[in-house]
Amino acid sequence: MLKMLSTQIGGLLAQIAANQEEAIEESARLLAQAGAFEGTVYFACFDELQAIELNALKATEPFKKLRPWTKHVEITDIDRVCIFTRHANQPDALALAHQLYDAFIPFAVVANDKEEDAGEMADLAYTYISIGIKKGLLPNELGERIVLPHTLAALFIYEAIKLSYDEILAGV
Repeated sequence: MLKMLSTQIGGLLAQIAANQEEAIEESARLLAQAGAFEGTVYFACFDELQAIELNALKATEPFKKLRPWTKHVEITDIDRVCIFTRHANQPDALALAHQLYDAFIPFAVVANDKEEDAGEMADLAYTYISIGIKKGLLPNELGERIVLPHTLAALFIYEAIKLSYDEILAGV
């Protein structure tokens, strides 16, 4: 089973790299608009994807210019936000997206839904990255699909964004 899991996860990450490369680069550039100047970068992470913010803040190589986001943070037009949510219709994530959009603050979104299925969230976002997990990666003994590694895939996307973001900041 471990070999099957490894193969399936490798395939998932390769699919993200192939299909989301442009959106990842655009998201890094968007966040660098704040990171390279006087703005602040916020990650608004919902449900299990809160692990992304924890990693970005506490890792050996933290995300530069990132501050913790809460509902009480005042986000200005020089700041940038990346919303990480498993579902594009998650109520708190969607409310934040509306707030940012109404304030003319560009933001990125990382969500599981395909962009064409993400509805309002994809329409409001400046950039949208799909995690792309359609069903569980492995079958169990009952024939059901199990293993939905949303956090692992989102962490891969985070690391890809960070690589580009750091390159941009190094050139400024």
